[in-house]
Amino acid sequence: MSAYWVAVASAEHVRRGRAAGFMQVNHGKAAPLRRVKPGDGIVYYSPTTVLGEKDGLQAFTAIGTVREGEPYQGDMGAGFTPFRRDVAWTKAEEAPIKPLLDKLEFTVGKSNWGYQLRFGLFSVSAADFALIAEAMGAKTAAAAN
Repeated sequence: MSAYWVAVASAEHVRRGRAAGFMQVNHGKAAPLRRVKPGDGIVYYSPTTVLGEKDGLQAFTAIGTVREGEPYQGDMGAGFTPFRRDVAWTKAEEAPIKPLLDKLEFTVGKSNWGYQLRFGLFSVSAADFALIAEAMGAKTAAAAN
C-alpha cells in the first residue's frame, strides 16, 4: 500500500531537485526520508519562489513517485552532503493552494492551515493527493483512482 506525502521547499530548490530526479527535505536530514518508501506519492508545496523571500507563491510545484532505493547523500559542495531520495517526477503545472483550501482534508476548516507545513514533510490522504494532482494537471496513479 502506497502512502502520500507533502514536502515543503522553495520553488527554486524544488526545481533543482526535479531537474536532477531527486527530493530532499528538512535541509537534507535523513530521518524524514526514511519514512518515505518506494512507490509512495510525493508532492511539493512551495511557500516562496526563493528561500527566505516573502513573495507569497503558496503553490504545489512538483509531483511524482518515489523510486526504488534508499536515501543517499548527494554532494552540493562546500562540505554540504544532504540526504536525498530518487523520484520519478510527473509532468505537471504549478498550482496555487488557495483554491484548494476548502477541499483538502488537511486544510479544510483550519484557519491555521499552514502550521503543519512547518514540519517539512507530512502524510496526506490518497484523496488529497489526487485532488492536488488534478489541480496540477498531472496524471498519477492516485489521480486515476
